[in-house]
Amino acid sequence: MNNSVSTLETVKDYYGKTLKSNGDLKTNACCSYESIPASHRRILELIDDEILNRFYGCGSPLPPELENRVVLDLGCGTGRDVFMASYLVGENGFVYGVDMTDEQLRVARDHVQNQMKTFGYQRENVAFRKGYIEDLATVDIADNAIDVVISNCVINLSPDKDRVFREIFRVLKPGGELYFSDVFTGCRIPVELRKNPVLYGECLGGAMYIEDFRRLLLDLGCPDFRVCATNRIEMKNDEMEHLAGMIDFYSMTIRAFKLDDLEDRCEDYGQVGIYKGTVKDSPHQFTLDDHHVFKTGQPMLVCGNTASMIQNTRYAKHFQIIGDRSTHHGLFDCGSGAASFPEGSADCGSASCC
Repeated sequence: MNNSVSTLETVKDYYGKTLKSNGDLKTNACCSYESIPASHRRILELIDDEILNRFYGCGSPLPPELENRVVLDLGCGTGRDVFMASYLVGENGFVYGVDMTDEQLRVARDHVQNQMKTFGYQRENVAFRKGYIEDLATVDIADNAIDVVISNCVINLSPDKDRVFREIFRVLKPGGELYFSDVFTGCRIPVELRKNPVLYGECLGGAMYIEDFRRLLLDLGCPDFRVCATNRIEMKNDEMEHLAGMIDFYSMTIRAFKLDDLEDRCEDYGQVGIYKGTVKDSPHQFTLDDHHVFKTGQPMLVCGNTASMIQNTRYAKHFQIIGDRSTHHGLFDCGSGAASFPEGSADCGSASCC
């Protein structure tokens, strides 16, 4: 426990006192903007500058279909993603932001009224709470209360990732979604590098080996997650490169669902999924993950897990599913579609053959 407390205090100091803006970062692990879709970039133009200047995320973990939903941002910092989600859920939705750093939360809270005014809202639809993402009960997040959990390059900083994911699946509603961006590796990081405070603060020292992440979710009853985006991290710092240049680091955006019918392999039940083209800003296709892109009106053969992800979640109204699980045909052939790190790097694998 003492080691965990020490790690958390180190992270607090790094993000609360050492870093004054994202320009102080020594690597680009927490500064990956290229994956932000055009519709989200338009929202960014409405966010106050101070919020953006102290943003340290590594992706754009905001899935579609958020209107009127309840969203939780783990490690919200100054609130960039909370306010973006606030805009997307609308005045009748709600967004919670949880963070342990006073300096970051002060910035977030200082801008609530102005952001609500900018969005044209008559009431506040955000709440920032100080606490630890390993124990969401202490900030009054109840069981089965959240539609979507997001996080942006924060879970790697936790010294107890098992507790983090246990809490995530506790607070998610049945059919709810975890959609997060974080740093992963193709191998386990040596102990001495995990103890380096700068590497840790830069989101590298605590990065998860993708296979350990797979095993962790499997133990929690989630045997299938999906990789939505992968970008290799270039450290661009000689000191950091000298310390950890032998390790491949990747910013990855991942989604997982709280579903009780997922299997640890992709099984074939002869099911077909058809996207209706009705998700906002996605009239022509819907991307479930990096190799499941549903084109509007075009039937796609899907495994049982994929069928469940689009049939038993908030995406259900946007799809037609043909078939059920009454007849089994063996393993589903995903061909070369298995999620992996880019060619030439360590194999990332995935939770299943899909």
